[in-house]
Amino acid sequence: MFADKKDKGMIGNQQNRITEGTTIVGDFTSTSGVRIDGSIEGTVKTAAKVVVGEKGSIKGTLQCDHADIEGKVSGTIHVSETLTLRASAHIEGDVVAGKLSIEPGATFNATCVMKGNVKNMPKRDNDSSEGDEKQKKIL
Repeated sequence: MFADKKDKGMIGNQQNRITEGTTIVGDFTSTSGVRIDGSIEGTVKTAAKVVVGEKGSIKGTLQCDHADIEGKVSGTIHVSETLTLRASAHIEGDVVAGKLSIEPGATFNATCVMKGNVKNMPKRDNDSSEGDEKQKKIL
């Protein structure tokens, strides 16, 4: 009885691991998190967190909720929440992220689009036509 509840709870907390020395060529899809210390050539897709270790690499597409990168990613990165680049990270390609955090020392050679709430800037007095009219009256 208790074992069933524990097993059901663990399904969402499991993490896949691609160890150093392992190379995957093709697409990788998972519902749980992934730690990559090896290399993947293809697409990595998950609705969880992806960690690319210092010796890990992805050549292709990374699509996930959160990513923490210490290694190399070359291609397209789509992170719906937070993309964190550690000092040893090397990124090349196109990035779409909700939030971006880059430590000093990281290499970031990419085009980047931030997806999220766009804040409206308050209009300043001198930006309005009324301000121009006031200046004309003074002169």
